[in-house]
Amino acid sequence: MNRVKTLFVSYRVTDLDRSLGFYTALGYAELGRVEIGDGARLVILKFPDEPAASLELVRRPGDGPVEVGSGFDHLAIQVETLATTLKTLTEAGLGPEPVQYPGGPHGPKTSWLTDPDGYRIELVQWPPGHPHGITAADFA
Repeated sequence: MNRVKTLFVSYRVTDLDRSLGFYTALGYAELGRVEIGDGARLVILKFPDEPAASLELVRRPGDGPVEVGSGFDHLAIQVETLATTLKTLTEAGLGPEPVQYPGGPHGPKTSWLTDPDGYRIELVQWPPGHPHGITAADFA
C-alpha cells in the first residue's frame, strides 16, 4: 500500500494581503508565492517548527468574495501555552475568544478565533502528558 499523508489545508481568501497579515500574526511564516494567472496567486505558509508547508492561501479575483459555510467547519492548531498565545493574539488585535475546557478541568484548553474571511480556528493546549495530536487513546 502507498504511504499517504495530509500535505496542507488550502483556503480561498478575499484579500490575500489582509489574510496573510492575520496568519503571520498567528505565527505562520511565508514559504513562497506563486502567480497562477488571471490575477490569481497563492501563498504557502508553515509554522516555524514545522518541517513543511501546512497552509495555503489562494486569491482568485474572478471567483468573487469568499462565502464561508459550504461544508468546511474549522482548522485546529496546537499551541504550547494557550495563555501566552491569547495574549500575543490580543495584542495583535485578532480578538480570540475566552478559554474553554471542552473535556472538563483536566482535559484540553481551547479558544476560538475567526479569520478575515470568517474561517474558524480552534487553538488547543493539551494537558500535561498528553501526546501531540489526537490519537485512538482519546476515544478509549
